Amino acid sequence: MYLLLKSSWAQGLGFLGLSLMTTGAAQAQDALTDRFIGDFGGAAYATASPIKSKDTAVTALPYIYGDWGRTFARVDTLGIKMLPLAMGHLEGVLRVSQEGFDADTRALRGLNNRSNPLPVGVGTFQRTAIGGVFLYALHDVNSGGTLAEATYGARFEVAGVKLYPQAGLEYRSRGYVQHLVGVSAQEAAANQAAGGSLTAYQATASTVPMLGLAATVPLTGAWALQLQWRHKWLDSAIKASPLVGVASQNSGFAALTYTFK
Repeated sequence: MYLLLKSSWAQGLGFLGLSLMTTGAAQAQDALTDRFIGDFGGAAYATASPIKSKDTAVTALPYIYGDWGRTFARVDTLGIKMLPLAMGHLEGVLRVSQEGFDADTRALRGLNNRSNPLPVGVGTFQRTAIGGVFLYALHDVNSGGTLAEATYGARFEVAGVKLYPQAGLEYRSRGYVQHLVGVSAQEAAANQAAGGSLTAYQATASTVPMLGLAATVPLTGAWALQLQWRHKWLDSAIKASPLVGVASQNSGFAALTYTFK
C-alpha cells in the first residue's frame, strides 16, 4: 500500500493493471443494479483551510452515495465500473475537489487564484469480510500532478447507529502540491511590492496520513442523518509553504438523506 502511495501516475496504472491480470477471472461481489440504490440528499460540507488568511469554507451541495448500473457516486468521487476485479471492480473515476481558493485577501495580494484540482483516473473499492478498501490513482488535469490514495474503512453498529472508522494515506506529487501551496518568484515579488511578506516556495511531493469517523443515524423510515469527520496531519512539504499556517486539517459534513432500495 505504501508503494502505491509513493508511485507515479504510470506506476499507479501498472499496479492496478497487474491486479486486473491476476484476478480478472474473479467475479465482483456487488451485482449491477437497474435503478439507483443508495442514499440521496443534501449536505453542508465544511473544510478548514490550511491557508493563513482563509477561513473555514462551508458549502451546501447534494449528497449522493450509491450505484445505478455501472455508474456510482461516493460523496466526492464519481465513476463507472469497468471490469470485475476481485471483490469489486476496476473503475474509471472523477474526483470533485474544493481545495482551490481565490487570492482575495490582503496577505495574498499578487498571487494567482488557485483553481480547484480536477483529478481523473482509475480506482477500486474492495468490499472484504473485515471492511472496505478504497484505492485510487489519479491525474490532476489542472496542475498536471498526481494524487494517489489508499483508505480502509470498517463498520460496526451501536444502538442502531452505524459507525465507520477510517484510516488512510494520501500521496500528492510535487506538481499537485505546488499548484495549491507553492509560490513562484513572480508571485513573491508581486506580493512584496503590494506590501506583503511572502517568499518564493518550490514544493516537493507530500504523503499525508488521515483518520476519520463516519456515522449513519436513522431518523424515521428511509430518512437518516449522515455525518463524517476527517483529520489530516500535514507533512513538511505542505507546512513549509509560506501560505500555510497550520500543522493539520479538519473536514467533515452533515447530510440529511433518503435511502433508495
